[in-house]
Amino acid sequence: MHRRTLLTGAAAAALPSGVFAQPAMDPQNTVYLQLKSGRVEITLFPDLAPKHVERVKLLCREKFYDNTPFHRVIEGFMAQGGDPTGSGGGGSKYPDLKAEFTLKRHFLRGTIGAARTSNPDSANSQFFIMFAPNPGLDGQYTIWGQVTKGMEFVDAIKRGTGSNGQVMGEPDRIVTMRVAADV
Repeated sequence: MHRRTLLTGAAAAALPSGVFAQPAMDPQNTVYLQLKSGRVEITLFPDLAPKHVERVKLLCREKFYDNTPFHRVIEGFMAQGGDPTGSGGGGSKYPDLKAEFTLKRHFLRGTIGAARTSNPDSANSQFFIMFAPNPGLDGQYTIWGQVTKGMEFVDAIKRGTGSNGQVMGEPDRIVTMRVAADV
């Protein structure tokens, strides 16, 4: 759950009406996704998807995501990565995760979800970042994070032209992906 920082006195008066200060960044629940075009900051949601967040942080710390491709990128929908094989069928050495679906958050622009097969409990390492809202995914996929800075760099990821959004030729890749507390 996002917290809003309550400002009083002069600090509150300095903000335009209806604007709230952003809560302080939690370095243990923030990930830096470095793309060729720039750094993306991701806020993790351990309250919504504790097992998925734990897995993402573990894989970041193992440098698993470094140089992995965005193998499926569909204009107006999402960019999917986190598969070291680039085929869409790969994952980490760890067992698949049980779904952690929620209706407390929605698939909006910048939302990050766990990619999976038709089996709801098959998420492993792959994830997708939404280019646009898609309420049809709500309650069907685990939401584990949200882009809070650098969405313009996500927008710059090379789009797919092949079947089902598969990127033809050399796809864009994750340069590095790190937990902010470790940087």
